[in-house]
Amino acid sequence: MRRFSQVDVFSDEPFRGNPVAVVHDANGLSDEDMARFARWTNLSETTFLLPPVDPTADYRLRIFTPSEELPFAGHPTIGSAHAWLEAGGRSSSATEIVQECGAGLVRLRQGAALAFAAPPLLRSGPVDAEDRQAIARALALEESQVRDLAWIDNGPGWVGVLLEDAAAVLAVRPDWNAFGRWNIGVVGPHPDGAECAVEVRAFCPGVGVAEDPVTGSLNAGIAQWLAGDRLPTSYVAAQGTVLGRTGRVHVDRVGDTVWIGGSATTAISGQVELGR
Repeated sequence: MRRFSQVDVFSDEPFRGNPVAVVHDANGLSDEDMARFARWTNLSETTFLLPPVDPTADYRLRIFTPSEELPFAGHPTIGSAHAWLEAGGRSSSATEIVQECGAGLVRLRQGAALAFAAPPLLRSGPVDAEDRQAIARALALEESQVRDLAWIDNGPGWVGVLLEDAAAVLAVRPDWNAFGRWNIGVVGPHPDGAECAVEVRAFCPGVGVAEDPVTGSLNAGIAQWLAGDRLPTSYVAAQGTVLGRTGRVHVDRVGDTVWIGGSATTAISGQVELGR
């Protein structure tokens, strides 16, 4: 039997964020064991905590969606770090945790809430005309409604779409038949003085999740694209509104480093029998 946690991430309200399933002490599990369990949990991500290979890391994390393994994902990083600390994990630093994952080493800042330093983008820059048209079709939008697009891929393959405002983001009703391979993040500003600076939505049916409730990796990519230019260097993003969630992602850009933080609360804890 292995220790198991299910952690709600990015909301101060119980069961209104994004859950991640975390299996502790995952040594001895095969790739298929992990993939099978991730399919069974049917959450956007399931993670497995392992001893690090890199001596500078505190633990190693493998991240699975119901259909594939990811090199990095945001809310699983915060949720898994929370579960690791709650289980007695101790970092050599009083202020930081170092996670090893498929994307390399990811730093997490400890404080009132955990926050991770966004890894470098694997792909960035403009989207070509053919892809712009395909993305607009997938979102069931006219191209004129799209203010800007950019590749903001830090592992899951994100392309970012900037709309006029938060209301336009909330009004999106994708054409799933036209979606194909895309993982699309949509962002639009709230009015000045609102609780949150932007509204964000994440569409990723290619990895088995039509719309992800609250997405750390996407918000990291958006901040690397827009923070300090068309968005403030520090702000709060709302996500999950259409799904009945109250996701709140705290973004802080310090120089070239983007920190993505938020609440994490263990909702379920127990044991799971895996790897027989």
